[in-house]
Amino acid sequence: MFVQVITGRVTDRAGLRRQHERWQEDLRLGAPGYLGTTAGVTDEGRFVVLARFESEAAARANSAREEQGAWWAETEKCLEDVSFADCTKVTTLLGGGSDDAGFVQIMRGRVTDPQKMEAVEPRMGEFETAMHRIRPDILGEMIVEHGDGTYTDAVYFTSEADARAGESQSMPDDVAGLFNEIMSAIAIDEFLDLKEPWLV
Repeated sequence: MFVQVITGRVTDRAGLRRQHERWQEDLRLGAPGYLGTTAGVTDEGRFVVLARFESEAAARANSAREEQGAWWAETEKCLEDVSFADCTKVTTLLGGGSDDAGFVQIMRGRVTDPQKMEAVEPRMGEFETAMHRIRPDILGEMIVEHGDGTYTDAVYFTSEADARAGESQSMPDDVAGLFNEIMSAIAIDEFLDLKEPWLV
């Protein structure tokens, strides 16, 4: 899987939503290897898009389409401070993204200890099994690495209320230990809460 992450600020929220819906209605069928999108706008006006493709080649082919270029030229009018990140290393937990989510929390940050992160990666299956048992509010997760030591982590919840309730619960000691190992290898720079996620 290949994921393109787009972030920035919204200057026209309604216009951006219209453009998102227009792409799904008019351009989606002609996009080679397109798998789906997680997108939305935070209360603070930050937007984020995670567009999934079968491969980097498929994403490049989509970007090269004339109609895609025309669509993006219109979409840019709704945005400012736009940045792109192409991600070839994608890790999915609990099946990855879920279109049934009522709330999606996006975490963006950096791997601060690559060696420790590499050491803990083989245990991600163990962590996945534990989270499935103790956090039924989590429907899936997708972690994409940007190639420069930064990452975007999208966690899909049944609802924001369920997510907040789950966060307040203490973890079993074994799960907490593994979670703390993971967290000691990374730094979270920002949270982008999508209370009304656009999921396709």
